[in-house]
Amino acid sequence: MDIIIVGFGAIGKGVAKVLHEKKEYLEKNYEEFRVVAITDSSGAAVDENGLDLLKAIEVKEKTRKIKNYPEKGKEISSIDVIRNVEADVVVEVTPSNLETGEPAKTHILESFKNKKHVVTANKGPLALCYKELIEEAKKYNVIFRHEASVGGAMPIINLAKETLAGNKILSIKGILNGTTNYILTKMEKEGLDFETALKEAKELGIAETDPTQDIEGLDTAAKIVILANSIMGMNKTIKDVKVKGIKRITPEALFLANKRGYTIKLIGQIKDGYLIVEPMLVPIDSPLNVKRTLNVAMFETDLAKEVVVVGRGAGPIETASAILSDLIHIYNSIKK
Repeated sequence: MDIIIVGFGAIGKGVAKVLHEKKEYLEKNYEEFRVVAITDSSGAAVDENGLDLLKAIEVKEKTRKIKNYPEKGKEISSIDVIRNVEADVVVEVTPSNLETGEPAKTHILESFKNKKHVVTANKGPLALCYKELIEEAKKYNVIFRHEASVGGAMPIINLAKETLAGNKILSIKGILNGTTNYILTKMEKEGLDFETALKEAKELGIAETDPTQDIEGLDTAAKIVILANSIMGMNKTIKDVKVKGIKRITPEALFLANKRGYTIKLIGQIKDGYLIVEPMLVPIDSPLNVKRTLNVAMFETDLAKEVVVVGRGAGPIETASAILSDLIHIYNSIKK
């Protein structure tokens, strides 16, 4: 199965690393998963016989540009690669843009038009124009998978749609942002104020240099929009979410909550057609009370009742785990 990786930052490199590590496993159980092109903002490396993934990672880390890949590197846009390089699947892992969804939206639509299946971890286009993407995938008769867009390694979307098939999902709530959960855990356990906990999270690389999307709840809002649309059949965008971040939470508020048997968590919730992201009181003994950077999602269903999944919501290898599972699904659908 031939693959194009579009975007070669932390997650793109994570995908390359995982495909390299799982090479024998994939060849034994399926067939060769061959990466025939990798693109970034500098250009691309293209080889229809398959690129050397370790060499690609090394070139990117040393020179920051994939076009410097020996002999196979060139200055060419991602769109031209999608149009002109023969492949079965495009893995779209450029940075998420929650304002316009670009350039990922164009990459995804162009892949569909060129009869390529798509796996993405990109929240932007999914949070802004989910319905359009699903309709275009149907129109061109291609598979569109995006497990990695919510909850990193956690199987949330595929669990609800495949494992829990036949159940009506009545509500979904959970912690879908590791940065804010880490900050709240530090504030609760060590009595740190918000700014100090944020500074520490930045130093450890848990928070981004500009953590606005995380701490203001926008990252969680994008993720619950994706869940509402993909699992519960809604047609929502990020503008439909009532959002409140964690900036105003104090160590005193957490201390008082603890005394009453609760903690405070940034919860994303879909219930009765409403989408809400805000700090909420969570009982200390609730399965939603996970610590540090862990994520958790709880489904309330008609048959299975409550189902809870906990896991690592971020990290290149964790996210690549979900991408690999989507790639295997596509392989099983098209090659058998």
